[in-house]
Amino acid sequence: MFEAKSLHHIPALRIVCIVVHTQRIAALKKGTGGWKKVVATFGRDILQENGEVDRAQLGQIVFADASKRQLLNRTLAPYIGFGIYWEIAKLWLRGSRVIVLDVPLLFEAKMNWLTKPVIVVWVDPETQLQRLVVRDGISEEQALNKIHSQFPLDSKRERADIVIDNSGSLEATKEQIHDISCQITGPLTCKEYLRSRNGVLSILGAVLVMILGCTKH
Repeated sequence: MFEAKSLHHIPALRIVCIVVHTQRIAALKKGTGGWKKVVATFGRDILQENGEVDRAQLGQIVFADASKRQLLNRTLAPYIGFGIYWEIAKLWLRGSRVIVLDVPLLFEAKMNWLTKPVIVVWVDPETQLQRLVVRDGISEEQALNKIHSQFPLDSKRERADIVIDNSGSLEATKEQIHDISCQITGPLTCKEYLRSRNGVLSILGAVLVMILGCTKH
């Protein structure tokens, strides 16, 4: 699990990323199943003049009300999940060795079983608040609502396999990412190889050879 600032340095490392935020946007596109469900649930007041969902307005609604936030997550979960699994399947068929899932709500959505290792980008609370206010151009109250809608970063850090300390400079973060990339792009374990495309093809090839050998006898 990475945050957007860290993801900017991933492509140069030849690691493929699936950004869940992109899947969420796709699920809300006008006319899609997710769009229809969200409009039916929250009403047409959340729509812009062109019929697209006003994500900023919807965000203000759900970040201020935990029950509505949970309702939105449940509504979109099937559509977002399908998009993620479909992207993973396509990348697997292409033979991608390392796929990074950028999932801010990885633990909340109980998707941590899907990825190994789990990498958490951690920052101290004060810096997190300041950066969110600047990045999104929102008030501290709105930023706190967003932060409190997720598990605390300290809790995520405890559950992580690898932690990136993002409270320092950008260069320090890039150095950590480079070190971690060397770790996760190393030789595959036997179990990892068997789950890869080449591993599955090898197994299927071996089974086919055995079947052909048996039929000849």
